[in-house]
Amino acid sequence: MSLFCGVECVFLLGCSRWAWRRCTYVGSNDSETWSLATPDEFEPVPRVCRLILAVYEPDLRNPQFPPDGGYRLNPDWVLKRVTYEDTLGRSPPYLIYADHDRKEIVMAIRGLNLAKESDYKLLLDNRLGMQMFDGGYVHHGLLKSAVWLLNVESETLKRVWEETGREYQMIFVGHSLGSGVAALMTVLVVNHRDRLGGIPRSKLRCYALAPARCMSLNLAVKYADVIHSIVLQDDFLPRTATPLEDIFQSIFCLPCLLFLICLRDTFIPEGRKLKDPRRLYAPGRMYHIVERKFCRCGRFPPEVRTAIPVDGRFEHIVLSCNATSDHGIIWIEKEAEKALEASVLCLGLTFKLLSCIMDYRQWLTCWFLQIMRENKSETITVPPKIQRLERLQTIEDEHKDALERAVSLNIPHAVSTVEELTENKEMEAEAAKANNGDSPKAEPELSSRGTNWDELVEKLFKRSESGKLMLKKESNPTQIQ
Repeated sequence: MSLFCGVECVFLLGCSRWAWRRCTYVGSNDSETWSLATPDEFEPVPRVCRLILAVYEPDLRNPQFPPDGGYRLNPDWVLKRVTYEDTLGRSPPYLIYADHDRKEIVMAIRGLNLAKESDYKLLLDNRLGMQMFDGGYVHHGLLKSAVWLLNVESETLKRVWEETGREYQMIFVGHSLGSGVAALMTVLVVNHRDRLGGIPRSKLRCYALAPARCMSLNLAVKYADVIHSIVLQDDFLPRTATPLEDIFQSIFCLPCLLFLICLRDTFIPEGRKLKDPRRLYAPGRMYHIVERKFCRCGRFPPEVRTAIPVDGRFEHIVLSCNATSDHGIIWIEKEAEKALEASVLCLGLTFKLLSCIMDYRQWLTCWFLQIMRENKSETITVPPKIQRLERLQTIEDEHKDALERAVSLNIPHAVSTVEELTENKEMEAEAAKANNGDSPKAEPELSSRGTNWDELVEKLFKRSESGKLMLKKESNPTQIQ
């Protein structure tokens, strides 16, 4: 009898410990060791949020539900608007916008529409380990949507980029469902930059807002220099590895599903998660907007933390009443705007404080000099120079460290830092030499009849004797002609 009592006590203590850890775990714990993002890094986020919101408006000249301060865009610079009637269910609606003030070409894709059956079909077109691509696994339905979008719009994007003097940045942005499509579009374009006029990797960027888990960990780290994911506090979608199709099939009992996911993931070792190559993750570098902390009432001025995490990459569901509301694009735009204003204000106050300190030191130095002159001293003191505040690590160094960390953890198909960066530099050098040489650059094989992105995806694989698609580990996707 005493043995059963002891076992029962241990079981109750274990359950109590688990319940305490889960109930006290808040979203800010995920990024407590990350560094703060600079205003320059985070400045485009509120702007791209407004562009995604603009996709919902039928008439941008007479908007019905503008955010605070309006959309702040020029309707004449909207190159194309596409609705559900135009996409035929193969992609969420989107718009293409040329921002001539900031020299950007932006393709903005809206999120999931709960009233559209086509969006659910897009999400359900996947199963664990169904789609391999570029040395990892991706969501099959989202990849098909990205390929369809590039088949339709790649010529338009290439033409606009060439007409603007090849100087503009090309930015893909999306929210929720659209974030996965935008991220996989970016991966495709990075691998086949020649199909968009030879645009350099440095001019490509993706902002995935409330991102869906759409690619394996090695790909998420590999493309962290071009893909940026923005997560608001307790958002559930980037944190659950449960397939998207299961989540949205259970949309009406989502709290119960999230609780069961918490219970299951608590007992799965971290190493086992990392060794599963089919497990999908939120893509790229992470930006976490934190506005609430444990045992603090209400919201405080949000701060933005950033890192390229490898292990512990938003692995824990937060049991919070805000887990679903933090997923909304409206709240992301508001908090991102507040965070940017707070960081700019904080930076301004810091510089002002430093200026006051330096003025005081200069006055103090002059006072000492005057005293020394009065005492006929020959010693001359020079005031110290103003030191600039710089980040401890550059973004490039953080990316190298993340790649090395992935290799050290034996992440399946993780790439080496040296070979990846060397390959990119050699390709860009060859492209620059071809563009600056006397002989005209040879046109790609498919340019005469238009790029078929389905064929480019197929070239990354080989078929086994059974007819299944197998990854070509030895293939170099950036050299496909």
